[in-house]
Amino acid sequence: MSTVWLRVFLEVARSGSFTVAARTLGWTQSAVSRQISSLESALGGGPLFDRLARGVRLTEAGRALVPYAEAVSESLGGAARELAELRAAAGGRLRFGAFATADAALVPQALAAFHARHPRVRVAREEGLSPGLLDRLTAGHLDLAVVSTTGRAPLEAYTLHHLLDETLYVAVPAGHPLATADGPVRLARLADADWIAGSPRPEGTLLDAAVRQGFRPRVAHVVAEWTAKQGYVAAGLGVTLVPALAAASMRPDVVLLPVDAGDAPPRAVYAATARGHSLTPAARAFVAALREAAARIPG
Repeated sequence: MSTVWLRVFLEVARSGSFTVAARTLGWTQSAVSRQISSLESALGGGPLFDRLARGVRLTEAGRALVPYAEAVSESLGGAARELAELRAAAGGRLRFGAFATADAALVPQALAAFHARHPRVRVAREEGLSPGLLDRLTAGHLDLAVVSTTGRAPLEAYTLHHLLDETLYVAVPAGHPLATADGPVRLARLADADWIAGSPRPEGTLLDAAVRQGFRPRVAHVVAEWTAKQGYVAAGLGVTLVPALAAASMRPDVVLLPVDAGDAPPRAVYAATARGHSLTPAARAFVAALREAAARIPG
């Protein structure tokens, strides 16, 4: 059944006249009459209007149809309004995930800008490691995920929106012999150091860079949170690797030394989306906000 028929039917019912309805719709009277005839045929052939000398009047069948036609018209109008809001990112939802260090500066800055521009979009955020976030993306639980090349995630299976390439630092206590080093530091100089890391195994973590340089770091303390890692470093309990995204939040009694690019090339950070899935307007707007925030991140 054509929604056009229902629209014409309601206009005729409101005006009580094919002529007035045609004028309101910008159609000819004969075109309106054909639409009503088509609707009557589709519903079984019974008349919806009694044709009078002056105008028309709803039959019993016509009166029964009115609330259903109004409900269909209202639902379609609501759908059109919601779709318009989605196209303008003025409504709807955004579901995204990010790895922990992206939450230090990149994501908050992007989210603040996004909220200011699109206050009616409902936002749901998750935190996790890049491989897990990509699994959530594949399963359809996220619209996008902020991920990095750390962790050996299968990025080739996704559409990647490049945000930045971040350098790597090593954090040492203020009194460490290397604290006054001039220029980038080779990781081999810290081969005998105690390390603070989020996992006892370096594989799939930032410490992969050390393994590639021919030594296996001695992880003395397994600490997940960046704030806690800083405390361990400041207390002289070891050193740790810090990505540029977390560098701005370091405490003053910890010294950050850039790692030689030959030992640890900058890692790429992306907003990943599921390949073959249309990017929602809200997700597209958030990617733009992420890129703006990324441009302000040093290193």
